[in-house]
Amino acid sequence: MESNALLHLDNQLCFALYACAREVTKLYRPFLDELGLTYTQYVTMLVLWEKDDIAVKTLGERLHLDSGTLTPLLKKLEASGLILRERDREDERSVIVRLTSKGQSLRERAEGIPGQVFRQTKLTPDQIAALRDQLHELTAMINEQAEPEQTER
Repeated sequence: MESNALLHLDNQLCFALYACAREVTKLYRPFLDELGLTYTQYVTMLVLWEKDDIAVKTLGERLHLDSGTLTPLLKKLEASGLILRERDREDERSVIVRLTSKGQSLRERAEGIPGQVFRQTKLTPDQIAALRDQLHELTAMINEQAEPEQTER
């Protein structure tokens, strides 16, 4: 690649991922509006539908979110009556997040969303799986690179 092309916007991996993520999130918006959820609230609920009664710290790790972002998000979900946050009886420093019955029942309404969104992408299930796996692999490689740097500080 020519050195003058290195800084072209269309040659940037970061911008391609950013623009694509924004467009994919837009595909979800009408379905999530029906549920009364933002995209970040939706992915939080996905984790809780997989495994309820989870520590806030574990939830943050799973979502790649820090506590400064996660805490207001959880407060809104709690105000909506979808979750409860309680101190862990065995470790007062830890906060446990639990789904309410309202939060559990929302899952049924959300079950069709992935299929509806996938159809809009015009990708085949195999293409979606391959792209998702590549993105997971890229994320893992970046995290592996970052870990030694973080321990050096």
